[in-house]
Amino acid sequence: MNNKLIFRADSRGYANHGWLKSYHTFSFANYQNNERIHFGVLRVLNDDYVAPGMGFGTHPHENMEIISIPLNGSLSHKDSMGNGTIINTGEIQVMSAGTGINHSEFNPDETNASQFLQIWLFPNKLNVKPRYDQLKLNKEDRANQWDQILSPNPDDKGVWIHQNAWFHLTDLDQDRELRYELKDKSNGIFLFVLEGEISIEEDVLHRRDAIGFDEKESFSIKASKNSQVLLMEVPMELPAYLQ
Repeated sequence: MNNKLIFRADSRGYANHGWLKSYHTFSFANYQNNERIHFGVLRVLNDDYVAPGMGFGTHPHENMEIISIPLNGSLSHKDSMGNGTIINTGEIQVMSAGTGINHSEFNPDETNASQFLQIWLFPNKLNVKPRYDQLKLNKEDRANQWDQILSPNPDDKGVWIHQNAWFHLTDLDQDRELRYELKDKSNGIFLFVLEGEISIEEDVLHRRDAIGFDEKESFSIKASKNSQVLLMEVPMELPAYLQ
């Protein structure tokens, strides 16, 4: 496998702010690692735990595609576009920050922590009109198969972003194998194991481990125990405005 990078769960950056506990796969805030700035256009992969009733106050973003995937609990979202909603486990949220947005998010549950993935991708164009979307996912659609949850095309399954990227989820039973064919052969793959244990060729990945690679048009994963996997197919070349 060419240009392979393994990201073990215990090698991630970690920040404990009391109300927020966050694991950073890539450099973020006070965690700076010059060898982990981004993977292609994938810039941020944060694994966040938010205490009951706590959250992020209003803050700005611009020129970034921001995806949130709740894993446990829910998040209350408000933004400068007039959206006010709650994102629950089993849903996906996307914001194209574009020319600029302000938003806040907090855990509306006063008893239980919420947990979510926060993912940022560099967009393929600057200063788009900000937009917001969220979508309820069907758990049955990912049983031992890839369920597309994000793409570049508004007419495809899942949410869409301003980037030539595809995200898929699978819940893979023990001993089941699953093959993936890249949508764009020039893209790279970043696999993040949410739960369980999988093997990909000679590499074994455990809970919250990740692997990134490119120059491969297809590959297979096999679950050695019941597993949940997030697959992110992303362009490896940065947009011209970053070069």
